[in-house]
Amino acid sequence: MTFEVKIEAGSINDIAKHLRYAKLGPHLCAACDKRFRTKTQLDCHNRKVHDAEKLYSCYVCEKCFPTLHRLIEHKNVHNGKYMCSECGSCYVNKYKLTEHRRSHSGEKPFECTVCSKRFRTPNGLLSHNREIHGGQKRYKPNDYGMVYSCSRCEKHFAYPSYLKHHMSVHSHEHQCSECGKCFSSKPSLMQHIRSHSGEKPFECTVCSKRFPTKPRLVNHSRIHSGEKPYKCPTCDKAFHVSSHLCAHRRRVHMGYKPYKCSLCDRSCCTNSELKSHKIQVHCNIRPHDCPSCGKLFKTNFALNQHVCIHTDAKPYACRHCSECFRQSGQMKAHLLKSHNEGTWLTCHMCQKKFCQRGDLKKHLRRHDGVKPYACSECPKCFIAAYDLRHHIPAHSDLKPFCCGSCGKCFKRKDPLKKHILRCSHTF
Repeated sequence: MTFEVKIEAGSINDIAKHLRYAKLGPHLCAACDKRFRTKTQLDCHNRKVHDAEKLYSCYVCEKCFPTLHRLIEHKNVHNGKYMCSECGSCYVNKYKLTEHRRSHSGEKPFECTVCSKRFRTPNGLLSHNREIHGGQKRYKPNDYGMVYSCSRCEKHFAYPSYLKHHMSVHSHEHQCSECGKCFSSKPSLMQHIRSHSGEKPFECTVCSKRFPTKPRLVNHSRIHSGEKPYKCPTCDKAFHVSSHLCAHRRRVHMGYKPYKCSLCDRSCCTNSELKSHKIQVHCNIRPHDCPSCGKLFKTNFALNQHVCIHTDAKPYACRHCSECFRQSGQMKAHLLKSHNEGTWLTCHMCQKKFCQRGDLKKHLRRHDGVKPYACSECPKCFIAAYDLRHHIPAHSDLKPFCCGSCGKCFKRKDPLKKHILRCSHTF
């Protein structure tokens, strides 16, 4: 499969640099991802860079290099010759600085002709075409779908460049003064600091929701437009975000679920998915409280969805009619039922159709008789986490739901709602 590269160049130097990148050949270095036109060039690169004895040492940071040229270039990081005026990050040469400056300006001159996604570097575009549209992997994966492991934290990565980028986290060079979390680059640290300051400079023009970074705003805007540029080459399913496509391919078509929950039999394809599972199912801490009614939530996302009840905000608008919704899942169900847009999820045993994948999974458990959620107080097991949470108050004397008219309290919200209807008629 071949791809056409579309580039917008601002100068002759940009075009010349692009042509140099375009000539990069098929021989890939397994250690640093650099590409070469011939195997001889690759072998020469390995001898000089990866196999050579590193005789030249930097007196500032004691980092070693195989050639004097590499050391001289590295010193530019310390002397600030190529320093970003926006964030103060320093780079070895002007080309690296130019690529970095695009992260501030948002310039992405390299466009994918298949899905129109744009990239700051030509290597980013080539990797995207090869992995997303071409279905090619540069390395043979192990049982986890990853081949490079960090010796300090045992994280796994698909490519050596990802591991190299990750290792800078352990150097503590870019560390948050508020929480101590470390990052691989200064821009990443600056984005994280916004989570403490609450700064969200990027606003959605449709629903006025604000975001700390521009990429998150771009991803969010696709919910309103319905744009799904990332299509699976195996099953043609489309996604708003490229990371969702990668997770889909690993979960559905490759079967890679390396992250196993230590508290149950659940396996996840990403670490963030595992963390979300533990918070939703196994954690009882609810640090996010509603400023209007005081109700507590496990995640900020759940709180934001709840707040819409008080503000009556409905940020998700149907592009076919005037209907608006509080949640994206409600809009998705509406598009399926009213406008026949999207894909129904069908049970292979009884042909019942569902809008949400989670509802289909729970339905399939009923056919299989699987009840993965067990109560720690009694032998009862449940099909869904919600059913377990609904059952747990039966073992407690706590009655947090009280009637405002007569003061009677209940363990669950549903009996309180029924009581309020009778109580209001009495008064």
